[in-house]
Amino acid sequence: MNEAVHDRENVFEITREFDAPRELVWKAWTEPARLAEWMGPKGSAKGRVLTHELRPGGVLHSSYVFNGHEMWGKYVYREVVPISRLVWVQSFSDEHGGLARHPMAPAWPLEMLTTVLLDELGRRTRLTLRWEPINATEDERKIFRDAKPSMHGGWTGSFDALAEHLTKA
Repeated sequence: MNEAVHDRENVFEITREFDAPRELVWKAWTEPARLAEWMGPKGSAKGRVLTHELRPGGVLHSSYVFNGHEMWGKYVYREVVPISRLVWVQSFSDEHGGLARHPMAPAWPLEMLTTVLLDELGRRTRLTLRWEPINATEDERKIFRDAKPSMHGGWTGSFDALAEHLTKA
């Protein structure tokens, strides 16, 4: 198991501040009904959370519809530090929770180490998301590096949906 290759070029990081208290942002990431409301690419339909076990070793299995296709995802939590830190291995999956290749980019890394950090800024929250391929081939890491501009746009769209969700919470 080669895990993550820890160098800056193989890490994607994005930070955003939200006009919401840290506890509410935490709930948006950890409560299935809230997560289903905003997670997914911009323009995707509301998601579904089928399994949610918020604990180290626990699994989140979900789906959303994008461009008319149902896409499945899986998180396997590694760390859960209430209201400040989540770490999980993220992958695309099939409807049964088995690992699957990205349906629109089959050479994408199978597994991504995802870290979400929440910092309290008074009544606001700074969220930092870090993504890096793990157990990836050099070709998969290159595809990841080349996709950083697209990832920035994708996560910005998801964070826009999160910001909207937080105004209704």
